[in-house]
Amino acid sequence: MRIITLNLNGIRSACNKGFLPWLAASGGDIVCLQELKAQAGDMQPEMLQPPGYHGYFHYAEKKGYSGVGIYSKQPADKIIIGLGHAAIDAEGRYLECQYGNLSVVSLYLPSGSSGEERQQFKFQVMALFLPHLEQLVASGREVVICGDWNIAHQEIDLRNFKGNRKNSGFLPEERAWMTDVLGRVGWVDTYRQLYPETTDDCYTWWSNRGQAWANNVGWRIDYQLVTPGLGKKVTAASVYKAERFSDHAPLTVDYQD
Repeated sequence: MRIITLNLNGIRSACNKGFLPWLAASGGDIVCLQELKAQAGDMQPEMLQPPGYHGYFHYAEKKGYSGVGIYSKQPADKIIIGLGHAAIDAEGRYLECQYGNLSVVSLYLPSGSSGEERQQFKFQVMALFLPHLEQLVASGREVVICGDWNIAHQEIDLRNFKGNRKNSGFLPEERAWMTDVLGRVGWVDTYRQLYPETTDDCYTWWSNRGQAWANNVGWRIDYQLVTPGLGKKVTAASVYKAERFSDHAPLTVDYQD
């Protein structure tokens, strides 16, 4: 089973950059999307249901903003849209598709980089999301949470860790929250399980400012976190950088069937 996650930074923009042909050749059984930046009326038929895939979406209320989706080769048995918190759900940040005993989540945690108000909202979302993460682990289901978490966990997860200790995405409180999620709560970081020390090849996002992409001044903020049982089935993980569809790169993880 191959699962891919990608923050598109706008599905229309990504499609103009060759995302759909790449998707068709990717071998992805399930593909999680973040930052659609579109609403139902903006979506072309090939975006709603690419050939061979079923498409499921949670759009933001605000136009051209946020939104998540999931493409899957098999139809979902059940779809859960949103977390049940109005302020979060208005921004289209959580979509869960269930396939038998497997749940796959497309998640887009807020960025706090635009200012203090959004950073406080990010902290609120993290606080509300933690009990849900605990419940998912306790549910007995196998769960994969794919997405843009907007947090680099460790120093090896970003090039310029020294200069970002006071910046959103690498704040001590954010890092401690991730440590709690991956420790006490019990989630497994699939990429780090295979590559515990990789730095330069691990990044999934590069700022559009300066020469970040050219100089590989990146951050690893896109993850596939899984419940422990699935953690034992991870066979491969890679970040695809041969083409660019977005300011993020696709993260592909293979699991034993």
